[in-house]
Amino acid sequence: MKINFKYIVSFIILLITEIFIALFVNDAIIRPYVGDILVIILMYTFIRGFVQKPIKFLPVYLFCFASIVEIMQYYRIVELLHLQNNKIISTIIGTSFDIKDILCYLIGSIILIIWDKTVKRITSSINS
Repeated sequence: MKINFKYIVSFIILLITEIFIALFVNDAIIRPYVGDILVIILMYTFIRGFVQKPIKFLPVYLFCFASIVEIMQYYRIVELLHLQNNKIISTIIGTSFDIKDILCYLIGSIILIIWDKTVKRITSSINS
């Protein structure tokens, strides 16, 4: 397995950004919306950092995964598993369902689809 350092560096920068948002930003736009858009891109950069071969529907898979986690919040999975006192699990999974979060995941996935298509187009024009 070969590591793609560009994606790993991007992942680290996004992770630091997400941690900063979670710890220090308490507003009505960045934390609830931008943070949720970035989390899809964060997962994407992590996966692409270790998987060299392009995964055709990776943004779609990430959207589905994030949406399932959000739906688990609706059913209060953290409480059902008696993990509400575990700060790390509660933060990662989340404890409150919001349909707007799913919309943010969709926006993040669309950004990635556009990104993938743009990179593919640029790469093919350079190679031809």
